[in-house]
Amino acid sequence: MRIALAQVNSVVGDIPGNAAIIREWARRAAEAGAHLVAFPEMMLTGYPVEDLVFRESFVAASRDTLRQLAADLAADGLGELPTVVGYIDADGPARLGATVTIAGPPEDVPSPIDRGPRDALALLYGGRVVATYFKHHLPNYGVFDENRYFVPGDTLTVARIGGVDVALTVCEDIWQAGGPFAVARQAGVGLVVNINASPYELNKDDVRLSLVARRAREAGAAVAYVNMIGGQDELVFDGDSLIVDADGNLLTRGVQFTEQLLVHDLELPESTVDASRSGPADVFDDEVDSDSEGGAGIGKRQAAGVRDAMHIERVLVSRAMPASAGAQPEPGFGGGEHPPRSSAAPAADGGMADRVVDEAEVWQALVHGLRDYVRKNKFPSVVIAVSGGIDSAVVAAVACDALGPSNVVGVSMPSSYSSEHSKDDAADLAKRTGLSYRVQPIQPMVDAFLTNMAEAGSPLSGLAEENLQARVRGIVLMALSNQEGHLVLTTGNKSELAVGYSTLYGDSVGGFNPLKDVFKTMVWRLATWRNEEAVRRGEQPPIPENTIRKPPSAELRPGQLDTDSLPDYGTLDPILAGYIDGDLGREELILAGHDAALVDRVLRLVDLAEYKRRQSAPGTKISVKAFGRDRRLPITNRYREAAVPIATPAHDPVKSSTQT
Repeated sequence: MRIALAQVNSVVGDIPGNAAIIREWARRAAEAGAHLVAFPEMMLTGYPVEDLVFRESFVAASRDTLRQLAADLAADGLGELPTVVGYIDADGPARLGATVTIAGPPEDVPSPIDRGPRDALALLYGGRVVATYFKHHLPNYGVFDENRYFVPGDTLTVARIGGVDVALTVCEDIWQAGGPFAVARQAGVGLVVNINASPYELNKDDVRLSLVARRAREAGAAVAYVNMIGGQDELVFDGDSLIVDADGNLLTRGVQFTEQLLVHDLELPESTVDASRSGPADVFDDEVDSDSEGGAGIGKRQAAGVRDAMHIERVLVSRAMPASAGAQPEPGFGGGEHPPRSSAAPAADGGMADRVVDEAEVWQALVHGLRDYVRKNKFPSVVIAVSGGIDSAVVAAVACDALGPSNVVGVSMPSSYSSEHSKDDAADLAKRTGLSYRVQPIQPMVDAFLTNMAEAGSPLSGLAEENLQARVRGIVLMALSNQEGHLVLTTGNKSELAVGYSTLYGDSVGGFNPLKDVFKTMVWRLATWRNEEAVRRGEQPPIPENTIRKPPSAELRPGQLDTDSLPDYGTLDPILAGYIDGDLGREELILAGHDAALVDRVLRLVDLAEYKRRQSAPGTKISVKAFGRDRRLPITNRYREAAVPIATPAHDPVKSSTQT
């Protein structure tokens, strides 16, 4: 069987546009001689749709477009290519068991929504929807809230395609042991197709491969895993589609962050099971992988010990694979057979994509996350405050890679405290990247504010005066955004967001933040890697070396350095990673070797900055726990990990500290 996995990008809510993408890539699969093509989870609607799922009109549009898509594929001459598509459905009364051999068209399904929306999969063939499957395991951790949105399915759909029994599953079904994959073994399938919209995290590709291999051994069948690519708000999907055999051996693997049709020939056992034999299969979910999408232990607390009384529903699509180009199609469900493929045709091997270093992986995630946010929201360009510092330099380089330098505007906004080397570094960055560069001095505007405030009897000094500079810069950026239509990119990194080292409505102003989930130490690593990559390509490195080497500074007062207010980032970031990403408490951090007084100080800063983070721009998630999507804490919160009493938050000077 020649399998095609369509690792493609969708747009949430653009149901007609997504249907057109499916038609185009199904055509490519047919041209490649595929006997089966699979698209990602919720490909038709985009993922995640969040509260759109509660709109009956949205669910109806998904169902109606699915029916039309099946007819359109047939009209395109692709009706005999079994096509697996993710969409959103809603069903009537719960099915008590599979009693039919062939699924009827959606028109035969009751329309009232008695059990709620479903994260669904459909098999399209012969111009019709011949089978559906509803996602069984619903993740409810990290970025996932699927218990809020969907009702789980209780039936494993097994389709007889070319004489091979193929089980159909969705995303989280593969992340937990038991359930559909255990039932697939009972059903005696030769292949399990698993369609996904699995968000990117650093090093998740390693976890993904070992997981798919385990599920293949559990099912006793080959597994074809297809994943979405592209960005959706804070999430970015990396593809990394793959196929393993029944022993878990990797056969082919797609390229990360690239639209691709992964095509591979599989030798699969012909089914000997009666295609009309449907019925119950009892499975216990008594094991949940510790490396589930939500992290160690999260899935176990949620799902362990849940009994799955699943049913098996068998659907006959086609009985035999054609032997040659001259073979006559055998009548099947759609009145035909798969597109014949010559026995002399070369075997399809999708190949094995090379793995890349962490910095390259993260860079691609940031580029794709920003590109899709800008393009899908139809912004013509972006504007960035370029200060000569490392954060704005990396954001500018990411933006130029994502959008092209002609669509990136960099604005240098020096004040009386801006150093000559910072102004020179900003200009050098613009020259190296080719972005559109402007200089807008802010000191006259700052002086006007200071004079006005003093004349009104409220002279500003200290932190208030420092933060005024950052807020004037924010005003300039938003004015350019309003006047010229640019999306403002803010440049604060995860370390600064964690401890509140920013100015509200100043350097934090913006519509998107590429570095929101990137610790400062990783920012330096990314800058070094990107320059080295440019040298390998024979190009000019985009980031000035002086920007990488010099100590970071907000330059809001004479001689200011970040270390005046914060520990060195090499010391700070491991504490932040443990507390934020690892959910470690005070004592655990101290046992890990961190200084107790420093731990108390850092945890206090993090806890007091929640109100700032709640107002921060969205940004691409690259870690196991990103602010906003994953880490959700109350703003009004007196609980502290520290062992000493905490001062009233309103008097904490860190709330006014800043970084540009």
